[in-house]
Amino acid sequence: MDKISIIVPVYNVEPYLRKCIDSIVSQKYENIEILLINDGSTDNSGNICSEYSTKDKRIRVFHQSNKGVSAAMNVGLENMAGNYVCFADPDDWVEPDWCLDLYNAVMADSAQIGISSYFIDTDVKSMPQKNIKQIRPGKISKEELLIYPLKRDFYMGFCGYVWNKIFSADIINLLKLRFDEAIKYGSDVLFYMNYILSQDCNGAYVDKSLYHYYQRNNAITKSTSYEIKLDILKVYKCIEEMFHNNGYKHLCFWARGFYCHHAGVIANIAIKNNDKKMLLQMQNEIKHHLDDYSKTNDSFPEKIENMLFLLNYSLQR
Repeated sequence: MDKISIIVPVYNVEPYLRKCIDSIVSQKYENIEILLINDGSTDNSGNICSEYSTKDKRIRVFHQSNKGVSAAMNVGLENMAGNYVCFADPDDWVEPDWCLDLYNAVMADSAQIGISSYFIDTDVKSMPQKNIKQIRPGKISKEELLIYPLKRDFYMGFCGYVWNKIFSADIINLLKLRFDEAIKYGSDVLFYMNYILSQDCNGAYVDKSLYHYYQRNNAITKSTSYEIKLDILKVYKCIEEMFHNNGYKHLCFWARGFYCHHAGVIANIAIKNNDKKMLLQMQNEIKHHLDDYSKTNDSFPEKIENMLFLLNYSLQR
């Protein structure tokens, strides 16, 4: 059986880390290596990583000064020894057949990437994510791999995350693919899109929730920092350019629609902060991309109505 490398970037997650590592070492697929990259944690996370490495020879630990999650992921990519690679966030956990089912899927369909559904977890409930539109069994085409993450409302059990997927290490190594360390939010989507566009990729989908995505209040996705949130706008402009330059110009409006969505998220933050300058900036972006947003959300009139509300909202000072 091929070896699967599992990369876990670790930073100040002491309350959650043991649950995460325990779920990985308990995988039914046993030929794994676990790369824990301690990214300058100031709590006990680094010590927990070292402790686990003495208990399980499959675990390797790397300690570095704090450089960010993308830099930590890249340390894992540079040191992995597996034929395939999976990623896990240190505050999440996985089902026992996470690796096994993903591996079997890519083997069965001779695919270059495997994808599964996942759970969204809070402190009170666990919610399996379901696709509104069914993904057919068998191989998923390259174009479908590109478009499903952007049709998120229809394919919520797919998305552009890296942790519900298995990648070929050979492809990553051949192309020297890495996470963009200048991007604080959204580098996983860029990594995924680069991977798909770089090869004549086929995918395989596991219609089963295998990963637990834990929603904690201080996660980066919950951040209201403009510096972090503005990064995601750069990401979707980059994806639009990638589509345009790689023969998928007809998909560009989907990237622009998602760009508009995130401009709306930032506009909401600006309203809460009573920040007229940022609101006006995002309203200009919304206005410029509204047609594409409307086109990508024609099945969800309430979303278009909400975007129009943001476009016309006025802050008084």
